[in-house]
Amino acid sequence: MKINIKKYIRSDDGATAIEYGLIAGLMSILIVAGLLIAGPEVATLFDSIGTELASVNP
Repeated sequence: MKINIKKYIRSDDGATAIEYGLIAGLMSILIVAGLLIAGPEVATLFDSIGTELASVNP
């Protein structure tokens, strides 16, 4: 029983999970920020492409 408790106390699995959680959270923040910055430019690009395609006579 003592050996199992010592193994549990020395285990660093929880720290690794927290680190991965922090990395995932930071990545999601960066992705959202990138989408907010690039979103209007991409929308303008697709609007101009749609306008050009609509002006072409079939």
